[in-house]
Amino acid sequence: MKTRQQAASDGFYRHLREWFTAFLPRQRGAAENTITSCRQTWNMLLGYVAEHHHIGVEKVTFTIVDRVTVTGFLEHMRATKSWTPSTYNQRLACIRSFFIYAAAAEPTLTIYLADLAAIPRLKAPAAAPVKYMSTDAVTALLAAPDPGTRIGLRDLFFMILMYDLAARDAEMLALNLADIHTRRLTVDLLGKGSKPRRLPITSETAQHFGRYAAVFHPSSEPATPMFYTMRNHRPTRMSDDNVARLIRQHAATAKARCPDVPARVHPHMLRHYVDGRCISTRPACHWPCSPSGSGTPTLRPRSSTHTPTPR
Repeated sequence: MKTRQQAASDGFYRHLREWFTAFLPRQRGAAENTITSCRQTWNMLLGYVAEHHHIGVEKVTFTIVDRVTVTGFLEHMRATKSWTPSTYNQRLACIRSFFIYAAAAEPTLTIYLADLAAIPRLKAPAAAPVKYMSTDAVTALLAAPDPGTRIGLRDLFFMILMYDLAARDAEMLALNLADIHTRRLTVDLLGKGSKPRRLPITSETAQHFGRYAAVFHPSSEPATPMFYTMRNHRPTRMSDDNVARLIRQHAATAKARCPDVPARVHPHMLRHYVDGRCISTRPACHWPCSPSGSGTPTLRPRSSTHTPTPR
């Protein structure tokens, strides 16, 4: 016969499972990235609760996850992981979302939702002005990778495609081989909220893709991740940490050649180059390659079908 604590524990995890498997993907229609973020939040919270209360994770109940515990978790992560107010508020909203769902499914749980409602959101500081890169800085950044090497070829095509599409980091990493169409010169992106976008690319970018695909996708499997790393002899979708690292590496090389390159370059700045200018005509990347793949990139104006929008 189950004890009262075991019954409560079963109810907690039953609701949490249904929230993840039914409510978020089916009823709310949450994007995969949103579900992943929520899963990370709850993994961290449950780990903190188990350690803080000296219990096994399987014994966590609604009663244990109270206002004091959740506040302690959020403050702990601010101190140890340097969470910004934006991250803090996002994680808090995720936790509250589950309690709202549980209270709607079982009204007797409303008392726990009311307890969490007392946790205030953090006030975020004013956003800093958006930074962007000059034409010379972008040119120097694209000249940094060595296309004569396998990794250099990958890094170069990644940055050229990101620049040409003004794509987000996550959109680039979600690309599959089938998403680029060299005949009609378009790329299909899956944006925020799983919203599809079809964007044009230049013929030069399509040529870069041909050289990249010949090395990284010789078998042309449509469902293969466009950008990947090898793990256990299998292609695994490249992570955002990989992207941040390669951008930092090539930015450091570019900085030595061009003082216009910012001291700290992040992947989003290739989008900010477009947004910061707010123009409908932007440079296209041209790479006059020799058969060995060497050459120097240049940027020259072209008429773009991209419509600049605030991002």
